[in-house]
Amino acid sequence: MSNKVLASLENSFGDYCVDIFTRADGSFGFEEYRRDPEDGAWRCLHRYSSLMFNSQEDAVAQAKAQVPWLKIEGA
Repeated sequence: MSNKVLASLENSFGDYCVDIFTRADGSFGFEEYRRDPEDGAWRCLHRYSSLMFNSQEDAVAQAKAQVPWLKIEGA
C-alpha cells in the first residue's frame, strides 16, 4: 500500500514542494520534490522519506526545521 499525502507545501516560485504523508502503519513522514523546468514533472529528491513521526504535526514541524527553503519562507 502506498503513502497517503495529507498536505503539500510549495515554495513561492512553484518549483519545490514538500509532501506530508501517512503510511499504512499509521506513522507520518515528509519528502521534498523539485519540478523540472524541462518537462514540468515533479522529481523526488529522496532526502527525508525514511524519517518516521508519530503525528502529522511532528512531520510538519520537522519538515520546517530541516528543509532550507521552508525555514526561509515559513510555509
